Amino acid sequence: MPAHQSRSRTRDRNNVLNRPEFISLNQPLARSSAELRSSSRRHSAQAGQFKQPQSQQEPQQQPQQQQNGNTRDRKDSAQQQPEEDCMQLNPSFKGIAYNSLLAIDICMSKRMGVCAFKTSSWGSVRSMVTLLAMTGHGVVWIGGTLICLTRSSTLAGQEVLVNLLLALILDIMTVAGVQKLMKRKGPLEVSPGFLDYISMDMYAFPAAHASRATMVSKFLLNHLVLAVPLRILLVLWAFLMGISRILQGRHHITDVMCGFALGFLHYKLVEMVWLSSNACQTLISIWTFSWSPFFN
Repeated sequence: MPAHQSRSRTRDRNNVLNRPEFISLNQPLARSSAELRSSSRRHSAQAGQFKQPQSQQEPQQQPQQQQNGNTRDRKDSAQQQPEEDCMQLNPSFKGIAYNSLLAIDICMSKRMGVCAFKTSSWGSVRSMVTLLAMTGHGVVWIGGTLICLTRSSTLAGQEVLVNLLLALILDIMTVAGVQKLMKRKGPLEVSPGFLDYISMDMYAFPAAHASRATMVSKFLLNHLVLAVPLRILLVLWAFLMGISRILQGRHHITDVMCGFALGFLHYKLVEMVWLSSNACQTLISIWTFSWSPFFN
């Protein structure tokens, strides 16, 4: 054995780092297989991202741009919407109050329709209520006014009767027009009668009988000299006329109330355009001349 080999061995033995407890410090750290796999995956993914062409990156950016454009359009449309559309989900106090009053009106009107049918709770007095309602028909009042006009011999009486006839025609035409426009049905399914079809009283709003009774009672109280009991009976008749239509199930409570108000307006309008005695005589002469060939 050469001398230099023996010297190197003795040097290695004397080195402290060559001892068994310090051998791990001289060797590099060995990575586990899991760490090696994860690092290799990361490097491959990064490499794939750098190598991805621009033509493949653009389709991924287009859906994002479309989503951004849709959100912008929604914001613009929400800002451009009118206040009425935005308030549909938040109704106003007026709308809530109107719907509540309408529901109360319908409920109470249905409960008060106790004479609508023969099988109703007050079916025994249905004939009396129907007779009371008959006294408020427009056909009855127009026919009675024409009969009284043909038999009247005084100028003052003819003046009052002609203006009453015109007021009745105005009431019938106005109520029929409003009913045709509104087309509100009654609280109960009650078919109109024969006289209702003639006077064009086929819908509920406004109540034609209530309007006519108010106008006629106010007209007679102002132009006829009546005793106090007759005045009270006339006012009571007008009030019961509206109640009878509710009991028959033909009108709501609000229909009758609006009918009372409309009848009062008709009376005021007739008083404003009151025809004089000369104008009434002219109309009577025209009417008698047009009908004279049929009576001669």
